[in-house]
Amino acid sequence: MTIYDYEEVDSDGANRMIAVLREMVSTGKSKAVGADFDGFVIADCDDFAYTDPVDGSVSTKQGVRFVFTDGSRIIFRLSGTGSHGATVRLYVEKYTSNESLFEADTQAGMKDLIDVALKISKLKEFTGRDEPTVIT
Repeated sequence: MTIYDYEEVDSDGANRMIAVLREMVSTGKSKAVGADFDGFVIADCDDFAYTDPVDGSVSTKQGVRFVFTDGSRIIFRLSGTGSHGATVRLYVEKYTSNESLFEADTQAGMKDLIDVALKISKLKEFTGRDEPTVIT
């Protein structure tokens, strides 16, 4: 897994991007599921919620998630929408059973899925950012 942080982006643009993604996974879900992005086919998508196993409380809108038929997934989360901008966090998990790729450079091995995430989200168009601030 890799995480791309886009820190201090324009809050309005980031909020619009997340709103478009939420629309895509709710009312547009029937169009999204089955869509093929450069060989990555969306199997499911949602705006996921977390249920605390101890007290049963539910936290909604924890991230917009796209799961692909090969088991890979991307998640978009928004935080810190204050006066100094927002942080868009992109989580990328790519599945492969090809053992020869297990030791490959993570960024190189995930580039195609990261490109798909950027295409789906139109992150550059909404935030003006070409590159993440932090990659972990």
